[in-house]
Amino acid sequence: MKVVIIGAGVVGVTTAYYLAKSGHQVTVVDKESEVATLASAGNAGLIAPGHSFAWASPTAPKELLRSLTVDDTALRVNPLKAPGMALWGLKFLRECTAERSTRNTTVKLRLAQYSQRMLDQISADEHIDYDDIHEGLLYLYRDQKRFEAGVKKMKFLQDHGQKQDVLDPDGIVEAEPYFAPVKDKLAGAIYGVTDSSGDSVKFTRKLQEVCERMGSKFVVGKGVTRFNATAGKVQSVAFDDGESMGGDAFVLSAGVQSPRIARSVGVKLPIAPAKGYSATFPIKAGDGAMKMRIGCVDEELLVAWCRMGDKLRVTSSAEFTGYETTYDEHDLRLIRKLTHDLLPEAAEYDKGTYRACNRPMTPDGPPILGQAGPDNLFINSGHGHMGFTMACGSSKLVADVIDGKKTDIPIEGLTLTSRP
Repeated sequence: MKVVIIGAGVVGVTTAYYLAKSGHQVTVVDKESEVATLASAGNAGLIAPGHSFAWASPTAPKELLRSLTVDDTALRVNPLKAPGMALWGLKFLRECTAERSTRNTTVKLRLAQYSQRMLDQISADEHIDYDDIHEGLLYLYRDQKRFEAGVKKMKFLQDHGQKQDVLDPDGIVEAEPYFAPVKDKLAGAIYGVTDSSGDSVKFTRKLQEVCERMGSKFVVGKGVTRFNATAGKVQSVAFDDGESMGGDAFVLSAGVQSPRIARSVGVKLPIAPAKGYSATFPIKAGDGAMKMRIGCVDEELLVAWCRMGDKLRVTSSAEFTGYETTYDEHDLRLIRKLTHDLLPEAAEYDKGTYRACNRPMTPDGPPILGQAGPDNLFINSGHGHMGFTMACGSSKLVADVIDGKKTDIPIEGLTLTSRP
């Protein structure tokens, strides 16, 4: 079967891998000049089932309301820049009950745990080195009350099979000696023992080579504008240069552009762009972050970071500001604060490179997977800030659905039609 995949980020390329392994003729198309250049290139590098909580929670409305008047919040909305988000926002608020938040977190955690297993299997089977570090992740707290609340919150994940340890400041230093000079700034941490980190761009581009060896084709620099469908099936995709490409099945993995393309065949995807900021710094020689083993999240600032080879990646914020990806020095303030407070000597901060990218967020949190609309259209999009964590599992599920196979884990709560 000829399968056309729209989108060459980590999600699209892992989809191509599983479908090529099943013997399909796969073509991946993307408007960018090479694979993994947008959201996949700006993530924190964390593979974090231990951070699977749904953003829509009982405390989220207060945080968003506060962001209208205070600019130091990690989750922010700008209604002037994102005027079309009213419907998505109402759906998000509907998911902010304790019951729905628990259900959505359970769905995300199950997928994230499965996906991490699939990532480990791919990297082992295909001998892919992506600067991965399997030393766990630290979720750091500066305030004692927040730490105690975080421990209670994390117990839910522990009860669902996620191995996590609670550490005091001395325990943090034992797990990651790099924090010894700043130990007095930390109240404690939750240690996600089985979480990991790595470079998603390096992984995706090496996996592209594997796919090409299996016969898959990558068509870059051609943007898809719409699907052409008749008799309940997609016949082809139309490109922005007027050309088209036919196929037997189509997978939409175009990130924040997925809703626009899906609308051409009457499929409404509740996906909104959440802008995040990313900085990459050269690690200092000698006593720099090369000694750092464990990726982390500052739970107060919601800034995440990890080592990627000889680089330090730091990311922050989620802003609902429409589709723009501009940034200025003010937008980088949380990254600056974090590196100054906890990692002052880790990297050459005067030589950083910066970017802003839009992550495709669903109101409830889990991505949208499986068939939708026309019989031969399949969705693999909406992974939000956990694209790298969830990519391999999501793609295996979608490939199995296309092949008519029983999925390894339940897909309920992930399809467009199985959401309440």
